[in-house]
Amino acid sequence: MSKSPAPRRHLPTSPFRAAPPPPIKQFAVGDRVSHDQYGLGRAITVEGDGTAVVVDFGSQRVRISAPFTKLFLL
Repeated sequence: MSKSPAPRRHLPTSPFRAAPPPPIKQFAVGDRVSHDQYGLGRAITVEGDGTAVVVDFGSQRVRISAPFTKLFLL
């Protein structure tokens, strides 16, 4: 049986500062993007409040939902 490590938490009395949350990636229609698996593409649709993006990679269109860990703005 393996135990997973406990999540780190910040104590209010700690002398160390809590790490800032990572910035939320936001994309707009027409943005050029790069994906680790699919390569270079262009955002053609942004769904809802930015929770998903449809990207045209030339050979295929892929819907990528948040969090956008493998999608980068160029």
